[in-house]
Amino acid sequence: MLFAGCGLPDHRLALRIRDDIPPTHEGLSLAYYQTLGVELVPGNRVELVHNGAVFEALEREIHDARSSIHILSYIWRPGEPSDRLIQALRERRPGVRCRVLVDPLGSIRFQDQVEPKLVEAGCEVRIFRSLQGTLSSLNLGRMQARMHRKLVVRDGVSGLTGGWGIWRSWEGDGRKPDEWRDANVWVHGPAVRGIQLAFAQNWQEAGGGLLPADCFPEPIPAEGGALAGFVTSSDTPVLSDMERLTLLTIATAKERLWIANSYFIPTGPIRDMLIAKVKEGVDVRVLVPGRHHDILPVKAGQMASYAPLLESGVRIWEYEVSMMHSKTLLVDDRLSVIGSTNMDPLAQSSEEGSLVVDDPGLAARLESAFEEDLSHSREVRLDSWRRRGLLERLSDAILPLVGGYL
Repeated sequence: MLFAGCGLPDHRLALRIRDDIPPTHEGLSLAYYQTLGVELVPGNRVELVHNGAVFEALEREIHDARSSIHILSYIWRPGEPSDRLIQALRERRPGVRCRVLVDPLGSIRFQDQVEPKLVEAGCEVRIFRSLQGTLSSLNLGRMQARMHRKLVVRDGVSGLTGGWGIWRSWEGDGRKPDEWRDANVWVHGPAVRGIQLAFAQNWQEAGGGLLPADCFPEPIPAEGGALAGFVTSSDTPVLSDMERLTLLTIATAKERLWIANSYFIPTGPIRDMLIAKVKEGVDVRVLVPGRHHDILPVKAGQMASYAPLLESGVRIWEYEVSMMHSKTLLVDDRLSVIGSTNMDPLAQSSEEGSLVVDDPGLAARLESAFEEDLSHSREVRLDSWRRRGLLERLSDAILPLVGGYL
């Protein structure tokens, strides 16, 4: 879509979080509640799910379902991963209600090649903001405001979110050019209620009915020691909850802030906070796609953001072996954010969602994965960046004016 790589203008009244965030679990939860209306509730069990393992996790959720399985995805396209999931849905337990919601912009050939098989398997299928109605009304704002979330909810007690799509690009281990690198998180416990709510709201907009009470069991038994909350965001002309989430998470960092993001074009407030954190002595690292990038104008917008960050001491790596599609933040030794949210202007207008987790165990696993990804990446250094040729520097200024979205 046009202008996806074009940075939003900074505004003198843009949100900037200047307060020192309390380091306690209670203080952190209260900060997220005040900023986003979401508390970090205890009693959750969480697991990282990388790359092609997401399809095994999806099959497991379908197999374990006792009452309902809900799938919401920006991308669902015909192919082997789709066939695997459809077969699992055919074999689900009798009486398990299956509801599927997809966005048509990302789900190419879904309606003619995938939807009939899902209906045959007994699933209720809906399309979010149909392109036909959007085009007929010439509503370009509606065209841009897509449902970019990726969610699976089983029985209202366990859920999966992240950057995955149901297509061949998410197979494998993220170490080959045609196998994208992505990060997802599975959660079992009270935080799933927020994921189910996000599905319910998108489902209603697409014409679906209210979900029955058994989709919102109360209470959900505690399964682990992680505090977690699911943060959603919808189209807004000024300040999205995803930007609030990013700014607040950056503000919590005292020692370390490691970011992996597939479409990294930070707004002025985010850029300023990253620079401020370096000045405070925080280890700020950013991992972005390198030579394997699916949307070159967006990559140009990403590269156009490098100079002020590198000059301030932010360290940037480009992932070299495949398309890096993860959307994660790691703060200090306890806080992780994993979801669907890109750090580019279109995230302001899309339906997004990310799980915030306060748990040292998950943070340690995300740290190990980040370090492994850096071993397959090239660090962008300020001295070599300044020596680029004239054509490269011109492309940084021109190419971000057009772009796309995934």
